[in-house]
Amino acid sequence: MKLNLLAVGVHPDDVELGCGGTILSHIKQGYTVGILDLTKGELGSRGSGEIRLQEADAAGIILGVHARENLGLADGFFQNNQDSQLAVIRAIRKYQPDIVLCNAPNDRHPDHGRSSKLVADAAFLSGLIRIETNDENGQPQKHWRPKVLYHYIQALYLKPDLVVDISGHLDKKMESVLAYKSQFFNPQADFKEPDTFISSPQFLEMVRARAIEFGTIINSQYAEGFIANRYVGVKNLFDLM
Repeated sequence: MKLNLLAVGVHPDDVELGCGGTILSHIKQGYTVGILDLTKGELGSRGSGEIRLQEADAAGIILGVHARENLGLADGFFQNNQDSQLAVIRAIRKYQPDIVLCNAPNDRHPDHGRSSKLVADAAFLSGLIRIETNDENGQPQKHWRPKVLYHYIQALYLKPDLVVDISGHLDKKMESVLAYKSQFFNPQADFKEPDTFISSPQFLEMVRARAIEFGTIINSQYAEGFIANRYVGVKNLFDLM
């Protein structure tokens, strides 16, 4: 399936937190959208890789994405090397997205920045004819380079280059986040897991507050911020209005 937009996250729940509202907005507008998770998040202090795969499936249904795939790279230990780049290249060539969204270039979790560079490098290399890859059936893949790549903003505040209005979509975004019952604050949970940075109620409040903050700067209710991988260019200044 060719996708208009592919959102990539190193851990299941990165995409929901960083750009879940943008996904919902674009699906409503008729675009095909998919999610690519690089790892199962198996090193997380709460839950397990298997649990997070189940939660990711549930979150994907809530968002209504057209495809979701997990590459199974090693959480915490993957590197931006040839093997990892080829795995991402195969996925990009499989889905042929026009737009790729990926992790923040700098964030509290070191995996996020490393994933950001890995995906950006792979998105460029995917367009090189001399890099040969095969699909799941062993058939050669056609080279493909996304038109643009943007980094969503995560835990650390980064100044956005552009923001996307997600007014009307924040509640559904938060529903997809809370599908990760093992990870986030859940007073009704019948299990006891270690407290973590993201398991506090304040973290969820921060996610909502960030949406309000970014919405305020474009005079909308809620928004999500992105950093451009390269300059944003238009032929008509009115396209930016």
